Amino acid sequence: MLEFLDKIPLTGLLLFAIVLGLAPFFPEPHLVEKLRMLAQGQLKKPIDIFDLFWHTWPIVLVILKLIRMRQTGAL
Repeated sequence: MLEFLDKIPLTGLLLFAIVLGLAPFFPEPHLVEKLRMLAQGQLKKPIDIFDLFWHTWPIVLVILKLIRMRQTGAL
């Protein structure tokens, strides 16, 4: 798994995370909407929980990549 993470270019991963995190751009990004629902305690439907996961996993991958880069001295 770590070798796979090492092979992913950071710039491409950042671009992917930003686009997927903000999609759809209008009227409101899904990630913003789902985080607001989570804060208000309204995130109950399975589709909404999946949507939150779907729009968040690239950001988690960026964080893991940055941690890995720091451990290997590439950052």
